[in-house]
Amino acid sequence: MASSTVRPEDQDRLAGEDVARRLLDSASKLSYDPATEVDWDTPLDTAHHGASPEWSTLYGTAYWQELTDDQRKALTRQEAASVASTGIWFEMILQQMVLRDMYAKDPTDPRFQWALTEVADECRHSIMFARGAAKLGAPAYRPRRPVVELGRAFKTLAFGEAAYAAILVAEEVLDVMQRDWMRDERVAPFVRTINNIHVVEESRHMKFARDETRRRLRTAGPLRRQINSLVVAIASYYIVTSMVNADVYANAGLDSARARAEAKTNEHHKSLMRSSCSGLMEFLASARLLTGPALFFYKRAHLI
Repeated sequence: MASSTVRPEDQDRLAGEDVARRLLDSASKLSYDPATEVDWDTPLDTAHHGASPEWSTLYGTAYWQELTDDQRKALTRQEAASVASTGIWFEMILQQMVLRDMYAKDPTDPRFQWALTEVADECRHSIMFARGAAKLGAPAYRPRRPVVELGRAFKTLAFGEAAYAAILVAEEVLDVMQRDWMRDERVAPFVRTINNIHVVEESRHMKFARDETRRRLRTAGPLRRQINSLVVAIASYYIVTSMVNADVYANAGLDSARARAEAKTNEHHKSLMRSSCSGLMEFLASARLLTGPALFFYKRAHLI
């Protein structure tokens, strides 16, 4: 009598396909078109913030106490636009890594179809963020040139768990702050809509990234795990430290030198980042990706 035992590798494949099917089903039921869902036509109301004030890099500093209400709102609008611009930069890296991972694979596989669905979502999100930043009256913020070039290398060379874990870090950090912003009535209504769309759709992307990270790590030996844990940590450091461009202060009409100095030592913001990333760090620890060298970079980015 033939054995009906399913091989571990087949169990793993079937489990991955099941996750992808459920994500595809969720996307078919709850997805948004930012072109029609977001109010792009109503002029910007400068009586609103661009982000929850508590998430400002200056909140809690002596300089913040001296700012007028209008200055605080102008600053959070520039900071929100900078976060959106950084999101576009990383979403372009993400799309290339996902497409490269799925290149020449079975198109009938639900994982392949979900990957293309995720890329389509990210294309819409990038356009949405770009239009949102423009409506906030911000310039095109970009990471520093060396970081852009490191991103170019990362999207070309990163594979497997390194790619998916880095995707997860970027999405998780954005998710936590945007969940606060989308519920905050002090934030401009169109920004809240953008955040809501991103939170809903990124929750599926994060599920896939977690599943792929765990799945790829099952076959990882100690050396590969050590190397990729460091790669993910370095990528995370540059993603997080690039979120708020140093030019936001001058563009908000502030003393740039003073603002940058006080933001750099702002313990409130550092504490907020650490507390918001506790769930992410727990996942990385469970995946055994919090090695000693990796922890050095997470601590420098104030994620732990």
